[in-house]
This record gives sequence, C-alpha cells and structure tokens, in this order.
Amino acid sequence: MAAPLAGGVIAEASVALHVAAGIVAFCMLSSATYLLNDVRDIEQDRLHHHKRLRPIASGALSVRTAIVAAICLATAGLALAAAVRLELAAVGCGYLALTGAYSVWLRHVVLVDILAIAAGFVLRAVAGGAATDVPLSRWFLVVTSCSAVFVVAGKRHAELFGRARDGLTRATLRLYSERALQWLLAAAAAGTVVAYGIWAFRRPEHGPWYELSIIPVVMWLGRYGELVGRGAGEAPEELILYDRALLVLTVAWMALFLGGLYVGR
Repeated sequence: MAAPLAGGVIAEASVALHVAAGIVAFCMLSSATYLLNDVRDIEQDRLHHHKRLRPIASGALSVRTAIVAAICLATAGLALAAAVRLELAAVGCGYLALTGAYSVWLRHVVLVDILAIAAGFVLRAVAGGAATDVPLSRWFLVVTSCSAVFVVAGKRHAELFGRARDGLTRATLRLYSERALQWLLAAAAAGTVVAYGIWAFRRPEHGPWYELSIIPVVMWLGRYGELVGRGAGEAPEELILYDRALLVLTVAWMALFLGGLYVGR
C-alpha cells in the first residue's frame, strides 16, 4: 500500500481494487516460499525452541502436502498478479527467484543474507507501484531499502545476542559480530532519516505536515533500536504491533502524513 498511499491515489476505486488483489497475490507467493523454506529447514527447525512448533517441523503438515500447496499457491499468485498487471507478475517472478535463491544459497553468505531478506520487503513495496502504475521516486526506494535493512539487522541481532540466541541453529549466523550489526543498524537508520528528510522537504504540499512527520520517524527508529539493544527484535511484527510507544509513534506519523496528503494540498 505504500506507493499508492504516498502517491495520493489509494482512495480511487480502481487503485484500491488493484492494491487488494496485489496483496492477495503476494500473500500467496510469500506463503509458497515459506512452505518450501520450512520443508528445506525441517531438521533444523526441530532443534529450535520455537520453530519446532511449526506445522511441518511438528508433523502436523506433511512434506508432500506442503510442496503441493506451495506449487498451487505460487501458480495462483502469479496468475492473479498477471490479471492485475503484467508488471506486477514480473515483480512476483523476481520475488520468487530471490526467495528461492535465498533458501538455497544466499542465506549462507554473511551480509548477503540480510540484504536478500531486506530486498524481499523492498520488492513488496515495488509491487504496490507496479500494481497501480504509480512511479516510484529514488527517495521512496532508498527509504524502503534502508528501513528494511534496519529491521532485518535488528532481527539478526536478536537471534545472535538477544533473547533468541539459545535457539540458534544455523552456523553461518555465528560469523556475525555484535559490533558489525550495531554499525549496520546505525547506518541503516541514518540512511532512512536522511532520505526521508530529503523527500519530506521536497514535497510540494503546503504546510509543515511532511516536515513534522520526520520527528516520529526519528523517534520510532530510536525506540526500535533501544528495544533491539535489550535483546528484542527476533519477530519484528510482534515488536511493532505490541510495543505501545511504537504504536503511538506510528499513529502520530500516519496522522501527519495523511495531513500532508489530504489537507496540505
């Protein structure tokens, strides 16, 4: 939803329909990749304190059923994406290629594994532009990329040096140092703030809406970094949804962003 929202066109009926269909398509594609990844990691997951409860690792879902479901979901997802726009299907193919390469090879290469996961998030944002024919600015892509690296680096930090370290099962992850991940977190946060600030001050809307929205962005990154430093971050979605400070800052940013979008014009 990010690209059509930033472009101010998400309220249009045809755009909203394409966004909804794109979300469904990418849910299918990502579900297919997660199923195949869990099939590949079945033995490692059974040794993990939390992942052993996953359907495939626990035996609740058979390997054969998972593979058949993954193939069906990938096929249906690409078909739906193509029905929306061929450009969306092309992004979907790129996403499947990236996640497939990650499962087989990229996950075993230090730093590249972080960039590959972050690229998966960026492709989701690009898919929003492809589905709705909204052009993406360089600043949109930089902000999306840096923020994705920030979240993924936080996840790695939690897996290695936080509350989740006792369940570590992949040897490649042990090659990371805490200092290197902290530097990566700082660099990604700085890149996000700088790129977002440049984008906000270049917006043509009247009023300080976008400029003021920089404040909750900076505070959000600081709060998230603080929680990562305490050992959290293994499950970013849980951290974002259940930490009250992050929720308040998210709401504040949304209010300012929407103010610039609909009031500042």
